[in-house]
Amino acid sequence: MALPAQSRPAALPARGARRSPRTIALVGIDGSGKTTQARELAASLIADGFPAAYRQNAGGRHWFGRIAVLLGRADAEDLFGRRGTLAVESALRWLAIARTLLRRAVRREIAVMDRYAVCQYASLRAHGARPAAERFARPAYRLFPQPDVTFFLAVDPEIAQERIERRGYDHESIEYLRGATDAYRSLPEYPGFVVIDANGTPDQVLKALRAELGLDQA
Repeated sequence: MALPAQSRPAALPARGARRSPRTIALVGIDGSGKTTQARELAASLIADGFPAAYRQNAGGRHWFGRIAVLLGRADAEDLFGRRGTLAVESALRWLAIARTLLRRAVRREIAVMDRYAVCQYASLRAHGARPAAERFARPAYRLFPQPDVTFFLAVDPEIAQERIERRGYDHESIEYLRGATDAYRSLPEYPGFVVIDANGTPDQVLKALRAELGLDQA
Protein backbone atom coordinates (compact mmCIF):
# COMPACT_ATOMS: atom_id res chain seq x y z
CA MET A 1 0.00 0.00 0.00
CA ALA A 2 1.18 3.53 -0.71
CA LEU A 3 2.22 5.80 2.10
CA PRO A 4 -0.73 8.05 3.02
CA ALA A 5 -0.37 11.82 2.95
CA GLN A 6 -0.70 12.41 6.65
CA SER A 7 1.34 13.64 9.62
CA ARG A 8 2.26 10.07 10.67
CA PRO A 9 3.11 7.80 7.71
CA ALA A 10 2.44 4.07 7.65
CA ALA A 11 5.35 1.66 7.41
CA LEU A 12 6.81 0.74 4.05
CA PRO A 13 5.80 -2.72 2.76
CA ALA A 14 8.06 -5.71 3.14
CA ARG A 15 11.08 -5.77 0.88
CA GLY A 16 10.52 -7.42 -2.46
CA ALA A 17 6.79 -6.65 -2.48
CA ARG A 18 5.41 -5.39 -5.77
CA ARG A 19 3.94 -1.97 -5.02
CA SER A 20 3.21 1.30 -6.77
CA PRO A 21 5.99 3.91 -6.73
CA ARG A 22 5.88 6.33 -3.86
CA THR A 23 7.41 9.73 -3.23
CA ILE A 24 9.22 10.87 -0.09
CA ALA A 25 10.10 14.57 0.06
CA LEU A 26 12.58 16.20 2.45
CA VAL A 27 12.10 19.92 2.96
CA GLY A 28 13.41 22.61 5.30
CA ILE A 29 15.56 25.69 5.52
CA ASP A 30 19.07 25.93 4.13
CA GLY A 31 21.41 24.09 6.47
CA SER A 32 18.76 21.68 7.72
CA GLY A 33 20.47 18.72 6.04
CA LYS A 34 18.03 18.04 3.19
CA THR A 35 20.62 16.90 0.67
CA THR A 36 22.62 14.83 3.16
CA GLN A 37 19.55 13.07 4.52
CA ALA A 38 17.90 12.51 1.14
CA ARG A 39 21.06 10.82 -0.13
CA GLU A 40 21.46 8.76 3.04
CA LEU A 41 17.80 7.74 3.15
CA ALA A 42 17.83 6.63 -0.48
CA ALA A 43 21.01 4.65 0.10
CA SER A 44 19.58 2.97 3.19
CA LEU A 45 16.37 2.03 1.36
CA ILE A 46 18.43 0.48 -1.43
CA ALA A 47 20.43 -1.47 1.17
CA ASP A 48 17.13 -2.75 2.57
CA GLY A 49 16.10 -4.05 -0.85
CA PHE A 50 13.76 -1.25 -1.97
CA PRO A 51 14.03 0.24 -5.50
CA ALA A 52 14.85 3.76 -4.33
CA ALA A 53 16.67 6.70 -5.89
CA TYR A 54 17.87 10.09 -4.68
CA ARG A 55 16.47 12.96 -6.73
CA GLN A 56 17.45 16.61 -6.35
CA ASN A 57 14.94 19.36 -7.12
CA ALA A 58 17.09 22.44 -6.62
CA GLY A 59 16.13 25.82 -8.01
CA GLY A 60 19.65 26.80 -9.02
CA ARG A 61 20.07 29.72 -6.60
CA HIS A 62 23.43 28.51 -5.26
CA TRP A 63 24.71 27.68 -8.75
CA PHE A 64 23.76 31.09 -10.08
CA GLY A 65 25.29 32.62 -6.96
CA ARG A 66 28.63 31.09 -7.86
CA ILE A 67 28.34 32.42 -11.40
CA ALA A 68 27.48 35.84 -10.01
CA VAL A 69 30.65 35.86 -7.88
CA LEU A 70 32.75 34.93 -10.93
CA LEU A 71 31.20 37.89 -12.72
CA GLY A 72 32.01 40.23 -9.85
CA ARG A 73 28.50 40.32 -8.36
CA ALA A 74 27.58 39.60 -4.75
CA ASP A 75 25.01 36.86 -5.39
CA ALA A 76 22.24 35.68 -7.71
CA GLU A 77 19.93 38.54 -6.73
CA ASP A 78 22.69 41.02 -7.51
CA LEU A 79 22.93 39.41 -10.94
CA PHE A 80 19.26 38.97 -11.86
CA GLY A 81 17.43 41.12 -9.31
CA ARG A 82 15.13 39.68 -6.66
CA ARG A 83 12.15 39.11 -8.94
CA GLY A 84 14.30 37.70 -11.72
CA THR A 85 16.03 35.28 -9.37
CA LEU A 86 12.74 34.05 -7.93
CA ALA A 87 11.30 33.60 -11.42
CA VAL A 88 14.33 31.60 -12.61
CA GLU A 89 14.34 29.56 -9.40
CA SER A 90 10.63 28.74 -9.75
CA ALA A 91 11.02 27.64 -13.36
CA LEU A 92 14.11 25.49 -12.76
CA ARG A 93 12.58 23.78 -9.73
CA TRP A 94 9.39 23.05 -11.70
CA LEU A 95 11.43 21.43 -14.47
CA ALA A 96 13.48 19.43 -11.96
CA ILE A 97 10.37 18.05 -10.25
CA ALA A 98 8.75 17.21 -13.60
CA ARG A 99 11.87 15.28 -14.64
CA THR A 100 11.99 13.46 -11.31
CA LEU A 101 8.35 12.39 -11.47
CA LEU A 102 8.78 11.17 -15.04
CA ARG A 103 11.74 9.04 -14.00
CA ARG A 104 9.78 7.69 -11.04
CA ALA A 105 6.90 6.65 -13.25
CA VAL A 106 9.14 4.95 -15.80
CA ARG A 107 11.42 3.19 -13.32
CA ARG A 108 8.79 2.37 -10.69
CA GLU A 109 11.13 3.53 -7.93
CA ILE A 110 10.74 5.18 -4.56
CA ALA A 111 11.81 8.72 -5.31
CA VAL A 112 13.52 10.33 -2.33
CA MET A 113 13.11 14.02 -3.13
CA ASP A 114 15.66 16.60 -2.05
CA ARG A 115 13.16 19.51 -1.93
CA TYR A 116 9.69 19.75 -3.48
CA ALA A 117 7.10 22.34 -4.48
CA VAL A 118 6.56 23.65 -0.94
CA CYS A 119 10.22 24.75 -0.91
CA GLN A 120 9.41 27.23 -3.63
CA TYR A 121 6.42 28.64 -1.77
CA ALA A 122 8.57 29.05 1.34
CA SER A 123 11.35 30.65 -0.70
CA LEU A 124 8.95 33.18 -2.18
CA ARG A 125 7.68 34.10 1.29
CA ALA A 126 11.13 34.20 2.87
CA HIS A 127 12.52 36.45 0.14
CA GLY A 128 9.65 38.88 0.45
CA ALA A 129 7.96 38.22 -2.87
CA ARG A 130 4.55 39.70 -3.42
CA PRO A 131 1.60 37.38 -2.72
CA ALA A 132 0.83 37.44 -6.44
CA ALA A 133 4.07 35.54 -7.11
CA GLU A 134 2.94 32.61 -4.98
CA ARG A 135 -0.57 32.75 -6.45
CA PHE A 136 1.05 32.45 -9.88
CA ALA A 137 3.38 29.63 -8.85
CA ARG A 138 0.85 27.41 -7.12
CA PRO A 139 -1.29 26.52 -10.19
CA ALA A 140 1.85 25.50 -12.08
CA TYR A 141 3.11 23.28 -9.25
CA ARG A 142 -0.38 21.92 -8.61
CA LEU A 143 0.11 19.75 -11.69
CA PHE A 144 2.38 17.58 -9.56
CA PRO A 145 0.97 15.01 -7.12
CA GLN A 146 1.49 15.52 -3.41
CA PRO A 147 4.32 13.41 -1.95
CA ASP A 148 3.18 10.36 -0.03
CA VAL A 149 5.07 11.81 2.94
CA THR A 150 6.84 15.14 3.41
CA PHE A 151 9.52 15.27 6.08
CA PHE A 152 10.21 18.75 7.45
CA LEU A 153 13.73 18.86 8.88
CA ALA A 154 13.36 21.26 11.79
CA VAL A 155 16.65 22.86 12.79
CA ASP A 156 17.58 25.82 14.95
CA PRO A 157 18.61 28.73 12.68
CA GLU A 158 21.86 29.12 14.62
CA ILE A 159 22.82 25.49 13.96
CA ALA A 160 21.80 25.83 10.32
CA GLN A 161 24.02 28.88 9.94
CA GLU A 162 26.99 27.04 11.46
CA ARG A 163 26.54 24.23 8.95
CA ILE A 164 26.33 26.65 6.05
CA GLU A 165 29.51 28.40 7.14
CA ARG A 166 31.32 25.05 7.49
CA ARG A 167 30.56 24.03 3.93
CA GLY A 168 32.29 27.21 2.88
CA TYR A 169 30.73 28.19 -0.42
CA ASP A 170 27.83 30.43 0.60
CA HIS A 171 26.37 32.43 3.48
CA GLU A 172 22.95 33.08 4.95
CA SER A 173 22.13 35.64 7.62
CA ILE A 174 20.52 34.50 10.84
CA GLU A 175 17.62 36.86 10.10
CA TYR A 176 16.96 35.17 6.78
CA LEU A 177 17.14 31.69 8.29
CA ARG A 178 14.66 32.68 10.98
CA GLY A 179 12.40 34.18 8.36
CA ALA A 180 12.66 31.03 6.23
CA THR A 181 11.68 28.91 9.25
CA ASP A 182 8.65 31.12 9.80
CA ALA A 183 7.83 30.91 6.08
CA TYR A 184 7.67 27.11 6.16
CA ARG A 185 5.55 27.12 9.30
CA SER A 186 3.13 29.61 7.72
CA LEU A 187 2.40 27.39 4.73
CA PRO A 188 -1.05 25.77 4.58
CA GLU A 189 0.74 22.47 3.89
CA TYR A 190 2.72 22.60 7.14
CA PRO A 191 0.19 20.67 9.32
CA GLY A 192 0.61 17.69 7.01
CA PHE A 193 4.41 17.57 7.36
CA VAL A 194 6.15 14.95 9.47
CA VAL A 195 8.45 17.11 11.60
CA ILE A 196 11.90 15.64 12.27
CA ASP A 197 14.35 17.10 14.79
CA ALA A 198 17.33 17.82 12.52
CA ASN A 199 19.59 19.38 15.15
CA GLY A 200 21.41 16.11 15.84
CA THR A 201 24.08 14.22 13.94
CA PRO A 202 23.37 12.86 10.45
CA ASP A 203 23.10 9.34 11.89
CA GLN A 204 20.58 10.46 14.50
CA VAL A 205 18.43 12.22 11.90
CA LEU A 206 18.56 9.25 9.54
CA LYS A 207 17.50 6.95 12.37
CA ALA A 208 14.49 9.20 13.06
CA LEU A 209 13.51 9.18 9.38
CA ARG A 210 13.74 5.41 9.18
CA ALA A 211 11.74 5.02 12.38
CA GLU A 212 8.94 7.17 10.96
CA LEU A 213 8.87 4.92 7.89
CA GLY A 214 8.64 1.83 10.10
CA LEU A 215 12.08 0.58 9.07
CA ASP A 216 13.74 0.81 12.48
CA GLN A 217 12.61 0.90 16.06
CA ALA A 218 12.23 4.48 17.39
